[in-house]
Amino acid sequence: MSKLVFRLRNVPEDEAQDVREILEPNDISYFETSAGNWGISLPAIWVHEAEKFDQARQLIDEYQLERTDRFRREYQERKAKGEAKTLWHSLKDSP
Repeated sequence: MSKLVFRLRNVPEDEAQDVREILEPNDISYFETSAGNWGISLPAIWVHEAEKFDQARQLIDEYQLERTDRFRREYQERKAKGEAKTLWHSLKDSP
């Protein structure tokens, strides 16, 4: 029986693609559902085999921790250089 492993609503496309690329080489078969024509269905990645759910979830959790750490490091580097986007920049770009 299939199990929901990753919700795709409000997820950036690069993150969704990374999750797909994590599952494929680890021999975890999956399928995706979309939000549908009216956007009310559940866009998600589902694992075909429930036995592989724990492995898939562990791989995704590790990836998300690494992604979070990388984004924090990049932000801190931009902040140290004075290149980090501030509230003022956001208001100036889109008043």
